[in-house]
Amino acid sequence: MTDLFPTAVPPAPGPEPLRADAPLADRLRPLTLADVIGQEHLTGPEGAIGRMVAAGKLSSMILWGPPGTGKTSTARLLADAVGMRFISVSAVFSGVADLKKAFAEAETAAKAGQRTLLFVDEIHRFNRAQQDGFLPFVERGTVTLVGATTENPSFALNAALLSRAAVLILHRLDAAALDTLLTRAEALAGPLPLTADARAALVASADGDGRFLLNQAETLYNARIAQPLDPAGLGKFLQRRVAVYDKDRDGHYNLISALHKALRGSDPQAALYYMARMLTAGEEPLYVLRRLVRFASEDIGLADPQALTQCLAAKDAYQFLGSPEGELAIVQACLYLATAPKSNAAYVAYKEAWKSARDTGSLAPPANILNAPTKLMKDIGYGAGYSYDHDAEDGFSGDNYWPEEMAPQTYYRPVERGFEREVLKRLEWWDKKRREKRGG
Repeated sequence: MTDLFPTAVPPAPGPEPLRADAPLADRLRPLTLADVIGQEHLTGPEGAIGRMVAAGKLSSMILWGPPGTGKTSTARLLADAVGMRFISVSAVFSGVADLKKAFAEAETAAKAGQRTLLFVDEIHRFNRAQQDGFLPFVERGTVTLVGATTENPSFALNAALLSRAAVLILHRLDAAALDTLLTRAEALAGPLPLTADARAALVASADGDGRFLLNQAETLYNARIAQPLDPAGLGKFLQRRVAVYDKDRDGHYNLISALHKALRGSDPQAALYYMARMLTAGEEPLYVLRRLVRFASEDIGLADPQALTQCLAAKDAYQFLGSPEGELAIVQACLYLATAPKSNAAYVAYKEAWKSARDTGSLAPPANILNAPTKLMKDIGYGAGYSYDHDAEDGFSGDNYWPEEMAPQTYYRPVERGFEREVLKRLEWWDKKRREKRGG
């Protein structure tokens, strides 16, 4: 039988030698895993990657993290650390033919006793069918897959693929890590033309992205600035990086979750911060207002019935005024919600009542509270014995309104906060009157 693959093992494509005029970020790429900045929780001796390297055996993995945190460098250095062939493809520029070629080369290498690390950058950009194509090669051990993504793998990747790969989270680079990166750049290219305050401002402007920081530094070097710039001069010279925020992706959901939880935790300062993060990044104000309206019912409810009114008034004000004037009404609603008494009693009651409705099917209400518009209905007992509450003492009859086959339930349990304290008193009084009517 003819062998499907040639006997010669094609060499894995290695990195091209760096030119003297290569970008600063490329010239500063780490040479070992120990040189990777800011990801010691993974690359250190106790980290997942550190332990794999020490054992000399890699599992397939997904590297999830923001841009400029070292995903590509980490993958290449992983292959070097355990003596594997390294093949890299990008989901942006590669198609099925490129993948088939990579898998064929890996099969050939495996027959010669060589293991292959296949690095797939932006792996979330492959569709579901393409992602499924990795599965047989990963399962057979033809390749060790290392995917890189900036998107939440739970949403962006197939469950089948996730079950075969560990998800490792790379952190955005903090100020200390970015400062270390700048120090390395200065050791290679000389001091930056910045005052100490301007240098700190440059680090802050990177928003955790090491590649962006080095590109900004290279722009400063290329400009050959004679006198060090102060923060104001730096601001004029460099454009501040736009915050990472995809309105239909993970950054969007992270910030709205943070806003909701800050409101629930009665922290108006943090709530304003996260709302400002969303709006300054381009979020639709009406989306934020919809979330505030939901919060008013879910987390405040009758503890402060005005919360919902405030949110709807803010929506009307924003639609009337537009941006930026109308955004102040959104701020007012946000502050009102954060400082209002909290109760999720209405939300809990809603969940429990809906469950009961599904569980009990089509139980009929008691006959005495059924409407009887026809003589036949009256003859069979509809409405018979109904007590009109307004005719009763205290305006309360104490009748039973539950189906005969179902015991009375308690869904709504007001808390002793805000207006619900008064609601609780009413419910307790009505319960007492019902017990008295039933004789105890």
